[in-house]
Amino acid sequence: MTDDALDQARAVLDQLPIFAGIDPANVKLERLGGLTNLVFRVSSGECAWCLRIPGKGTEEYIDRKNEAKAARETAKAGVSPELLFVDPDSGIMVTAFIEDTITMTPKAFAQRKGAAARAGEAFRKLHHSGAKFDFRFELFAMIDDYLKILSGKTVDLPEGYHQVLGEAETLRAALAAHPLPLAPCHCDPLCENFLDTGSRMWMVDWEYSGMNDPLWDLGDLSVEGVFSEAQDHEMLCAYFGREPAPGEQGRMVIYKAMCDLLWTLWGLIQHANKNPVDDFWAYSTERFERCKSLMGSEGFVDHVSAVRAGP
Repeated sequence: MTDDALDQARAVLDQLPIFAGIDPANVKLERLGGLTNLVFRVSSGECAWCLRIPGKGTEEYIDRKNEAKAARETAKAGVSPELLFVDPDSGIMVTAFIEDTITMTPKAFAQRKGAAARAGEAFRKLHHSGAKFDFRFELFAMIDDYLKILSGKTVDLPEGYHQVLGEAETLRAALAAHPLPLAPCHCDPLCENFLDTGSRMWMVDWEYSGMNDPLWDLGDLSVEGVFSEAQDHEMLCAYFGREPAPGEQGRMVIYKAMCDLLWTLWGLIQHANKNPVDDFWAYSTERFERCKSLMGSEGFVDHVSAVRAGP
């Protein structure tokens, strides 16, 4: 942990009312993961909290008021940890720290028995919670928004991006042929946004949450977790409580391609903003190549046809 990050965290803690009366000398800070934000485990004695400080530049594309409402709603639904403090203007947030959990990774999803099923059950609980988010996560509108942001930055799109975006109109039409009711969705289910106890999966980080097609969440996690066909099947069966229909599976597969198409642009924004956490140019080009590969794979057209045909 850098001295700057530590100093920033301590300065924030000094200003938060929930930490008033706690001797700063007795507070321990541990830096946790995060691609764009500063995240810390804060502990004092036997008490522990999670502090999130928004990263520089995130105000360009994150609606903090929407995120705050989503964090409140999902905590009430028992999907995410208890929300203890949030400033909807600055985005500073404190939640309860869930002990005895594993922060998930693709490797952990592959190795921990039943993890894909627990994720499917967590999605079902979220999607059926009745929560209402202010933001409408609309894939193609977000692509347009990200392209607009990138137009003001010095960065090139991967070669052929607009051609693939044009080809995606066929997928857009298939999805629109039989739209699913919008549900409260996470919309950015990185593996690291899941905390597993071995019997229950918690979700965190509601920056991109919104009302969305629920199959987006499953498709996005499948991509992020590099799920095998067996893991996809396990997650889908747990989510639906039965075998998925061809159109349901196909809808998830389409979103596997489309989330890579969208997050390619997100990575380019990080690259343009000189985010030092990762090589975001490599991140973006890898996602774009994976999108193209899936769209050109054997059987992808059959999935599209199944979605177009409907339930």
